[in-house]
Amino acid sequence: MEALAYARAHGLHALVVARGEQIELETYADGYTVAQAHPLYSGTKSFWGVAALVAQREGILTLDELVSRTFSAWASDERKSAVTLRMLLRLTAGFGFGGLGNAVPTYDAALAAPLKNAPDTRFTYGGIALQVFGGVLARKLGPLGFTPLGYLRERVLGPAGVTVASWRTLADGTHPLPTGAQLTARDWLAYGRWVLAHRDDLAACFKGSNANPRYGLCWWLGAKGAPDDLAYASGAGGQALYIVASQNLAAVHFGRNGSYRHDAFLRRLFAS
Repeated sequence: MEALAYARAHGLHALVVARGEQIELETYADGYTVAQAHPLYSGTKSFWGVAALVAQREGILTLDELVSRTFSAWASDERKSAVTLRMLLRLTAGFGFGGLGNAVPTYDAALAAPLKNAPDTRFTYGGIALQVFGGVLARKLGPLGFTPLGYLRERVLGPAGVTVASWRTLADGTHPLPTGAQLTARDWLAYGRWVLAHRDDLAACFKGSNANPRYGLCWWLGAKGAPDDLAYASGAGGQALYIVASQNLAAVHFGRNGSYRHDAFLRRLFAS
């Protein structure tokens, strides 16, 4: 299988490919095993568009509500007063690059960060917008007895049969939204299968913005050589969760090499 050979040549830790309930390929390398959790890095982002849609269905929030509805200080800022939750999740709110890895800010620091661009005009990858969303979500969930991570576990990961092995904690005791989760390959695969099973309800996750048609609500969309309905989560070093509804396919890749490229792997996967 050319896709497996490519993955092995680029620092493979784990590769699991499933169609429906059938696992077609499962292999581990470099000391990793089926039971060993792996950092998702920015693949962690893929949970939060889904969680937002579940919260919207439950009447906790709406994607197009303004951040200033929750944090009134934003209402007096010409740019921030126009930012919606959807913009935060699409990374089009106007924040500059940053807030990733060890630089993830707390909710309060993210809320205080300035906007670099006018809202909804430019896509900029980073972690600040997700932390602002986390601040909004935490404020809304507090009276219900949940933290954002607690809500995610109760409403999404639990029903999906997913166990979180660990999640990074920031200095203020909160858990970052853009990064920080560690799961086994099978647990991330279970999440992908759950998303596929609920894809119609989660359709907003897979619609890009005018600023970046290839990025939805915390999911990357499309790749050369892949089916048109491919969506995927991506983390540093080659972490990936791929889902293709038309083929009922979910696949997880864990690795350690920055030379890994999604397009190159997917071209080989779907050519086989």
